Amino acid sequence: MTFSIVARSDDGDSWGVAVASKFLAVGSVVPAAVAQVGALATQAHANVAYKGLALSHLDEGATAPIALDRLLEEDDGRDHRQVGIVDVDGGAASHTGSACIDWAGGVTGAGFAIQGNCLAGEEVVEAMRATWEAGAGTPFDRRLLEALAAGDAAGGDKRGRQSAALLVVRDEAGYDGGDDIAVDLRVDDHATPVDELARLLDLNEIYLVASTEEEKVPVDEALRGELEAFARDQGHPDFTTWVGTENYEMRVDAGLAWVDQRVLAIVRAVGSLS
Repeated sequence: MTFSIVARSDDGDSWGVAVASKFLAVGSVVPAAVAQVGALATQAHANVAYKGLALSHLDEGATAPIALDRLLEEDDGRDHRQVGIVDVDGGAASHTGSACIDWAGGVTGAGFAIQGNCLAGEEVVEAMRATWEAGAGTPFDRRLLEALAAGDAAGGDKRGRQSAALLVVRDEAGYDGGDDIAVDLRVDDHATPVDELARLLDLNEIYLVASTEEEKVPVDEALRGELEAFARDQGHPDFTTWVGTENYEMRVDAGLAWVDQRVLAIVRAVGSLS
């Protein structure tokens, strides 16, 4: 009762899963991924043990098809399962059990596995594939979301909408480089969960993604004075305190050598209203 895409980025640096369903908190059940290992989605009558088992098989060097075969041969409920796997090299495999609710099926290609069950029709999976394949050059997290949105627009889960999730992993991509989780967003219960997931991804980018070199504005004495005056006007002792209060640590240099251009725009917009 779910549709998903599991994929590796074209540059081989990231793995991820995007999923949506008429099911509460689908992100708590379906997706799993580990950087430099692979990713998977377990759905239909989901076997959540697949997540740890599959990632263990992949970590030991199994390809996606071999990992999938091992999962299925050990599971008497295989006919009720649906699963997609992508391995460290971008190899992909997908399984749809014979007892999954129609329409049910999947497709695989270089670096991706797309699958769904209880869908409006095969057009859901085909729309996701077409969008994914047309998205080369799009940032990986956005590309996954766009593929999911295409499936949603094509009819998605025929029972309706309720939840969606996006998980992306990459070496040292987490908060302050402390782990590998680049994106871990979940919309657990919402009338339009894929749209809400897109809104959250915008927020994730500004709060939890480090600024690129192109986004960094050098802070000279004049700009430093402007920033410090702004912070005092907002009731803070200094700009660094304002940054911490607003959770912009990923977007402002700790020594205030530079400030992100979007944060600077926010400062000036808020300042103009004061």
